[in-house]
Amino acid sequence: MFHHITVLKEEATEGLNVREDGIYVDCTLGGAGHSALIASRLGDHGRLIAFDQDDSALDNAREKLAVFGDKVILVKTNFRDLEEVLRSLPAVPQKDGVPQVDGILFDLGVSSPQFDEGERGFSYNHDAPLDMRMDRSAELTAADIVNTWSEQEIARVLFQYGEEKFSRRIAGKIVERRAARPIETTGELADIIKEAIPAATRRTGGHPAKRSFQGLRIAVNDELGAFEEALHAAVRCLAPEGRVSVITFHSLEDRICKQILNGYVGRCTCPPDFPMCVCGGKGQVKLINRKPLTPGEEELERNPRARSAKLRIAEKL
Repeated sequence: MFHHITVLKEEATEGLNVREDGIYVDCTLGGAGHSALIASRLGDHGRLIAFDQDDSALDNAREKLAVFGDKVILVKTNFRDLEEVLRSLPAVPQKDGVPQVDGILFDLGVSSPQFDEGERGFSYNHDAPLDMRMDRSAELTAADIVNTWSEQEIARVLFQYGEEKFSRRIAGKIVERRAARPIETTGELADIIKEAIPAATRRTGGHPAKRSFQGLRIAVNDELGAFEEALHAAVRCLAPEGRVSVITFHSLEDRICKQILNGYVGRCTCPPDFPMCVCGGKGQVKLINRKPLTPGEEELERNPRARSAKLRIAEKL
């Protein structure tokens, strides 16, 4: 059973300012919590297009969203293909060859079932094959990285994506251990990471493998690269007054989101008495919330995994 608690469901959906006849995109279908709420607000002519690359999520959504009939279109794809997919759908109007939709949502958290189902290889709490693929048809796995990438590249992944300060020590221990035999399971890798981290550090800050597993998961799925491409595409594909809602769960995602959206805000430097902007600095979006929204105490009690969530919302001018 695909069980997932949707984070900031009401806030992210309200941020889209859903219209009955609008066209909306959920780039991260997951447990379909956001999608169900968006679809419930659509009239007969409204449409929701929902993306996911996980077959389990799509199978679950087909059942959960069946009540909405043809208002919902499910697509198996990575959201980095956002613009290309929207361009191919007859339900989406275009302007000068660019798709035009009224709202786009990103929830960048990994779905709970991906953590809770041990065989997916995302969690250090279950001993399972080192996998971590969100799309199980993709080629690259965590085992490939751990067993074939150079020590320098492994250290870079752990430091850059996992923000692990002991990345070099861990990478060195991984290379040393794999010389004897391949590292095949999450349990083996977690033990190696634990051994590489100083004892005093292991006693604080949660599980010692947490940051390294995050770094590997991001690398396996190219999460940051895909998100950066998709958010630029989202701004292009929004119709005037269309909105994008983005929920991030760690500082790397939030930094990318903030920088990209701020880059589209623009700053006009023309003198105030000019009748129109001629400097080219006019923005393409406005920020609905300059500081990110975060979950309230009631939501955190229900779902502690929401603690690091941040929601940013912008509107196309």
